[in-house]
Amino acid sequence: MLKRSQLSWLLAIAGALLLAKGSFAVYPFLFSTSQAAEVSVAPSVLEGARRFESGTPLFRLFLPRQRADFTVVEGTTDAALRKGPGHLEGSPFPGENGNAVIAGHRDTHFRVLKDVLIGDAIRVEVGEQDYTYRIVDIRVVQPTDTRVLLTQPGRTLTLITCYPFRFLGSAPERYIVQARLFDN
Repeated sequence: MLKRSQLSWLLAIAGALLLAKGSFAVYPFLFSTSQAAEVSVAPSVLEGARRFESGTPLFRLFLPRQRADFTVVEGTTDAALRKGPGHLEGSPFPGENGNAVIAGHRDTHFRVLKDVLIGDAIRVEVGEQDYTYRIVDIRVVQPTDTRVLLTQPGRTLTLITCYPFRFLGSAPERYIVQARLFDN
């Protein structure tokens, strides 16, 4: 028969193993052996093609003031968003006319959005092109409010995550950061 101290140790080890297993699924970027700089952009991005397999790395996104650097992947499925922020299929790419939409989880990649301010820069590298956007609007909307996905005049970048940031479970609102192309 196990003593209380042995049972406590056994339960603690089992709990640690379950926590580690869950961490690999929820936070894979913490356990990645490759550096973000080594991720290559899909060659067809440079050729103007618009169909990519979900989870394909497309371009790089930087929030300089927050020292955040992301590889944006195609799609917004759960599997794609575990790899990084996801480009909404069918929306334009950064640098193109219209509204380029990128979504990410509030408890992983896009947690830094809680610290952005109007006027902050957002840099995007698509192949050899480098675009700088400036944040012009930050707001909280209901999940049913899809106006932020609509085509915008000019070149807009919309970042979306769930809100509030410290909410446990499925968050009831969406945090929206919109930026306009600044100098390209």
